[in-house]
Order: sequence, then structure tokens, then C-alpha cells
Amino acid sequence: MTRDLFTVRPDVREIRHFHLFCGLGGGAKGFNKANARVGKMVGKFRCLGGVDVDAAAIRDFERLTGTKGTMLDLFDRSQFKDFHDMEPPPGWREATPTDIQRAAGNERPHIVFLSAPCKGFSGLLSENRSRTAKYQALNRLTVRGVWLMLEAFSDDPPELIVFENVPRIANRGRYLLDQISELLGTYGYAIAETTHDCGELGEPAQSRKRFLLVARHKEKVPPFLYEPEKKRLQAVGTVLDRMPLPGDPSGGPMHRVPNLQWKTWVRLAFVEAGADWRSLNNLKVEDGYLRDFLIVPEYRDHFLGVMGWDEHSGTISGRSSPSNGCYSVADPREFSSAHNGILGVRNWNEPSGTVTGNGRPMTGAFSVADPRFAQSAGWHDGQAYGVRRWEDPTGAITGQKSPGQGTFAVADPRLEIKHNNCFRIVRFDQASGTVTAGTGPSAGGLAVADPRTGFGAGTHCNVLHVADWDGTAKTVTGSNHPSGGAMCVADPRCTTSFSGKGKYIVTAFDAPANTVIAGSTTGNGAFAVADPRPGFARQKGDSYLTAGHYGVVPWESPTGAVSAAAGHDNGRWNVADPRLPDGSDKLVCVIRALDGTWHRPFTTLEIAALQSLVDPEEQLELDGLSDSAWRERIGNAVPPDAAQAIAEVMGTTLLLAWSGETFVLSATPIWVRPVAIALSVAQGRIK
Repeated sequence: MTRDLFTVRPDVREIRHFHLFCGLGGGAKGFNKANARVGKMVGKFRCLGGVDVDAAAIRDFERLTGTKGTMLDLFDRSQFKDFHDMEPPPGWREATPTDIQRAAGNERPHIVFLSAPCKGFSGLLSENRSRTAKYQALNRLTVRGVWLMLEAFSDDPPELIVFENVPRIANRGRYLLDQISELLGTYGYAIAETTHDCGELGEPAQSRKRFLLVARHKEKVPPFLYEPEKKRLQAVGTVLDRMPLPGDPSGGPMHRVPNLQWKTWVRLAFVEAGADWRSLNNLKVEDGYLRDFLIVPEYRDHFLGVMGWDEHSGTISGRSSPSNGCYSVADPREFSSAHNGILGVRNWNEPSGTVTGNGRPMTGAFSVADPRFAQSAGWHDGQAYGVRRWEDPTGAITGQKSPGQGTFAVADPRLEIKHNNCFRIVRFDQASGTVTAGTGPSAGGLAVADPRTGFGAGTHCNVLHVADWDGTAKTVTGSNHPSGGAMCVADPRCTTSFSGKGKYIVTAFDAPANTVIAGSTTGNGAFAVADPRPGFARQKGDSYLTAGHYGVVPWESPTGAVSAAAGHDNGRWNVADPRLPDGSDKLVCVIRALDGTWHRPFTTLEIAALQSLVDPEEQLELDGLSDSAWRERIGNAVPPDAAQAIAEVMGTTLLLAWSGETFVLSATPIWVRPVAIALSVAQGRIK
């Protein structure tokens, strides 16, 4: 009888893993996803539990792994006092190896993963602060955590141990690593210290260099432990492009853009994609203002809209004014002399032409390219305001997660959001936004006291001449207008003694009006009254709040009823708009950068997706409601995809040992040899 090979059931072996300093469970989640196979032997990973001092992180751990976590302070008494600068509270006690056994469900793990706190070793902390008693106490947790774990399972040691931290621990924590190596050697382990890029191990879209100390129990695991296969880094856009735009409800509460200060938004917009804050040094700043750029608002669609030269216009309605549609065109053609000045923009250092009573965009150059910008040009040192290109991977995501603390912004080419706080940066030598129809004398200081009459030296001396009252008039010519001769007289007579009494008279407020006759026009009697009440001393309850002409409503106040004849000169139809924001105002806005992209910080959900904590198409739920707390726990997490790659090579090694194999060929370097050897791993990014 022929035996069907496909009916042979695999030999499933359980691989148990346990996590100290587990955080929200990124490493444990990656181990749970791992697969290992040697011949017909298959490894199935199971998490025994995790230990951390952060209660919120433990709740996240249980949500992500489906395994019970244990909140436990691993400090000894002296470390607690140094870190908190106080004695422990009543009821506090030092953790013991028995507590570690209990946290593992009183089962023995095959693999233990430790990710001790790294703040004291991180380059984000200054050298002086790292040497303080507080951070030295935190650093000593590395040795204490390893000792507690080894003592907890001393009767049956774990086959493999992984100790993860930041690369700087090899310098700042050298004396601690030496203690850990000696401790592991005492318990029968061969060790190796290596530096890996988690992005190359698990293929997430970030470059995250980490220090890994790997230990193999020489008696239990004779085979070599090989390194995980290296992979290409993904671009940021490959992950973010699968996600909705920030603010989309489908992304959930973690997919909102953080509130940033206005000056931070502006700085991000000027950072070149793929660069950091140092690219801001290329900007020209004079007297605290940007010399070559200005920022202009972009309003809602169909309001003061400007059509591109190569775009078609929408339907032209009966009222086709700039304020109710896209009826302006960004014309790239140079204006000829036939229509010089129309829609013109003056250079900052050029004089304006004469401002007429009809000061509108179509009648002259009434706009100015203003190079002044009221924001400070200062910025902080470090990797502040770094902006990632869409096609590049991000750097390591840390607990320090705001744009001013690292390269946590992206040049997003998807610009589908249009709202009030949308701004555009234009070069000084480019035209600004639409010049509105409201640029008349009543809309601002648009009139100029021009001392230049324009008359030549040969102009007749009678032009625009005013004769004295007691002087003689000049010859009356056929051209009877002011510019044609001395046709005006300076009349000193008061209207009360003027022989034409009653013509254009203004009656005093406390005097009776003259008789109203049938021809009651302004030229036939004193029908105007000099009213001393200005109407601006308003009190609560007054129904007449303004003079009615050119009224301006404060930004935070409601407008009155809008009538059918709502014009700028018959009511309060103007708004005192305080935008641009103040430099310290916090807001969410879209600023289109010079390269046409939206330079913005990553949302919390995007950071989690870049860490491979969640698939880009899914939502993520973490404990609490604080974005800053979420970001810190996400930044401290081990990328699950990288943890999965580590778990799979370890699982393969365990299956080889359990099947009796002592040697296997592999194209990847040996990670842990019988004698501890420090391996050097290339640090450069794969192109």
C-alpha cells in the first residue's frame, strides 16, 4: 500500500515566551505571530505573560496579546529612593524571583525577552542628566531585571534570552553590560552583542537602530543561533497611502492631527522634504522677517477663487463677482501696455500709483507683495522639525514624538482638505492671492496724499487757482471748469449773513426747523440738523448700535440679520478677521509647502502603523484618552514585525536542538557562537 505523504501530521511543539519590561506588548505580539518549522516539526508560540510598572501599558499588553500581564515595580529600595527622591509608600516591597515566576503563570519559558527602560542611555538625554542619581537608578534596572529572571528560572533556565535597548547603552552603560555578561556566563550562557536595524529585520517603514544582547544556553541549545534575514526598508508612503487622510472618521480617534503652535506649522512648511530643521538656515531673514516669502490664506471653494490658466471655468451666473465664485484667472501672460496696472501687484520697494475713488483690482495696481512676516525665525537644535519624504522610511519612533523634537512630520502629497485655515506659501517674486473687490477708500487706507500735481512747467498759472474774496477774478474763458482758470473764490462770509439764507442750511440741534415748504429739497431750506449725538456711546439695550455705514463685526460676535440689500455702506457686513494666528496659538491647519505637499506631523495611528503595531487599514484602541501617553508607549514599543523575525530564527534553533540536530547551513551570519563574539552589523541604509 502506498503511503500518502500529505497525510502525515506535523509534530507541533509549543514554544513559550515571557517578557520583562513588556510595555504595551509590541514584542509579545510579534512573537505570537511567528512561525517556525524544521522538517515535519512545527513550532507554535505561546505567551506566558509580561511584567511592567505602567498600569496603562499592562492593559494595552493584555489587549494586544490576549495574555494576562502583571503590574510590578522592579526597583529595589535604593533605586526607588534615587529615582523618586522619596521613601517608598507604605505597603511597597521589593520584587522577588517568586513574583517573576507568578507573573509567568508558574510556567517555565523557552525564550525571555527583556526591553529595559532606555531613557538614561538615550541620546535624547544630555550626558550630564544621564549621570544623575535618578537616571542611574533607572539604568541599574537592566542588571536587576536580568538577575530576577535568572533566579526565577534557575532550576530550569530558558534556552534563549534577548536583551533589547538603544545602541548608546554600549557606551553609557558599558559597566552594566559587563555585569550582565558575567551574570549570564555564570548561568551557562554564550552571548553576543549586536546592533540591528529593526526596519531591516521586520520590514516596517522606519529605520530603528537597536542594541541586542542575545544569550544561548550552551548545554540546552548546541546549534548555532543565526541572525534574521535582512530586508529592504519600506517608504513611509507605502504605509500611509493605505490609510485615510488625517481627521477622517474611519481612522478613529487616534487618527487626528495634533494641535501645534502656528510658528511650528510654518517652520514645518519651510523644511525641505527629506531634511530636518537645518534646511531652515537656507531662508533669508532680515530684521526678524522672511525676505523672500509671504503666507496668504486660501478660502473655501467658490469664494474669491482663482482658476488656473489651463482649467475650465464653472458656470457663470448672473452675479459673477469674486466673492461668489471662481471668476478670476491666474494669467501667466505678461500684461501689455494696453491694460497696464490691471490686477497689478506692486513690489515692496516701489511707489504706488495714484489711488482713485474706484480703487478696484481691475482699475489699477492696488496690491503689494509684502515680504514682512511677523514670526520669529528661531528654532531649536537637534533633529527639530524634520520632514520625511513620502517615498522614504521614517526614523526611529521614540517617546519624544512632537515635530520640535525629531523628524516626525511628512511631506504629504495628498491635498484634498480645504477649509478656512488653509494657507499657501508663495515666493516674493510671485503673485499673491486674489485681490478682492472691496479695495475701495471705505475698505482701508487706500488713498494717498500725492504732492505730485502732474502739471508741467509750462502749465498756465490760472489752473486750479482760487481767487481771494477781496481780489479781482481772472478773465472768464470758454473753458469754465477749475482746471481751465481761476473759477473758485475763497468766500469768508458765514451762512447766517449770506444773502442766500436758507440754501443748504444746517439747523442747530436745539433750534426749530424752518417752515417746510412744498419744494422741500436740500436746496430750498434748512432741513438738515446738526446732531451732536455721535451714536457710538452705546449702552446695553440700545437698538441702534452703529452708524450704519461700513460697520465691522468682531470676529467672535454674531452678525445682525442679513437683508436683501446688504451692502458694505449700509450696515455691519464686514468682519474684523484676526487671522493670521499668533505664533503661540495652537491649531490644526493645512499649510501647503513650497514643494506643493502638506508638511504635517504623523497622527498617533500613523505612528502605530509605522511601528507595525496595527495594519494601516485598521483602527487601534489603546488605554486612556491622552495622545501624548499613547505616543510615548508606542514609541517605547518593540516593532512587532521585527520581534516576529527574531522569534522565527530562535524558534528554528529550538526545533533543531529538540530534534537532535547540532548543525545547519544558513546564508545568514551566525548570531551566537559557542564563544561570545561581538558582531559588527552594517549601519548604512539600503538604497
